[in-house]
Amino acid sequence: MKRRIICLFVLTLISSVLLLSCTDKKKDELKNKKIDKEYAAELLQERALKDSSMQNDPYSPFNRDPKAEFHKLNYYDPNPEFIFKSKFYEDEAKDTVRISGTSGEVRKVIKEGYLKINYDGNEYKIIVYKAFSRAGEPYYSIWFTDRTTGKETYGVGRYLHFEMDPDPEHIYTIDFNKAYNPYCAYSSKYTCPIPREEDYLDFAIKAGEKNFHE
Repeated sequence: MKRRIICLFVLTLISSVLLLSCTDKKKDELKNKKIDKEYAAELLQERALKDSSMQNDPYSPFNRDPKAEFHKLNYYDPNPEFIFKSKFYEDEAKDTVRISGTSGEVRKVIKEGYLKINYDGNEYKIIVYKAFSRAGEPYYSIWFTDRTTGKETYGVGRYLHFEMDPDPEHIYTIDFNKAYNPYCAYSSKYTCPIPREEDYLDFAIKAGEKNFHE
């Protein structure tokens, strides 16, 4: 009996060591991934163009709100660790849910489905919402919070652009380097949807746009 207990203990210990070793190896692989130079250059150019637009476009929050003072937007460095691939998983029963806005208003949106990503050995769902413009045109949105929210990134949450592809087998790129702040991060004259509890991703997404106000 004692030998059996010892053997079980040894096997459990070996399994734990192997699991930790694999996890550490996975982390090292993610950290050692190099960002493509051409991609990084394009991303930095996109950010520079957005700065120019924010500063000069008459419809930007900085030109529509005299109290909003412009400075360059703050970003994390380009990071390949936060680029993922996934199919879109459409919900069979599309629920209409209420989303609160930062000004207290309530909006109705449709939970269209979700994407799945794997980070550090854990699987996460990213919900895709369907809404309609004032003209009745449908559009899709992703918004999220994570462990950086309210610390290094905007306290309400951040957004990702999403365009639906008609091919059900299409593989989407979820690139958090392109995560951005809504206009309400720059000016209180704007209101924006607040991510729901189930939009929280339980890891620190150190990619994309940071807090505008230090």
